[in-house]
Amino acid sequence: MNTPPDNVYLVAATFAMALVTFLTRLTPIILPKRLLDAPLLLAVNKALPLSVMTLLILTSLHWQHPEPISMSLSLSPLLVAEILALLVVLLSYHWKKQLLLSMLVGIASLNGFLWGLNLIGFQSP
Repeated sequence: MNTPPDNVYLVAATFAMALVTFLTRLTPIILPKRLLDAPLLLAVNKALPLSVMTLLILTSLHWQHPEPISMSLSLSPLLVAEILALLVVLLSYHWKKQLLLSMLVGIASLNGFLWGLNLIGFQSP
């Protein structure tokens, strides 16, 4: 049976991702304890979760790119609503320290801000 090259690529990519995931999970078991207690590795371990969350947030924002590349910043209503909802989530989590509550507040505030911006007629330039 002859499979198209796209399928071979997808299967190879899936196996490569599985191998990398397996190796990252296996590494702490294989490495000696003295290497795991290295100051650099401990610093990376402490800073990595915040870095990953920051990258996830920044890549999930819906930046609008106008057709002609210009130096002006054009904000879409969705981006404005996302930034406002993100601020509400940060305030909510700082105030209550409840992750699930902050997530629900974020979803509700995002929808509320989108509705409000639509109601006042905010459009992208």
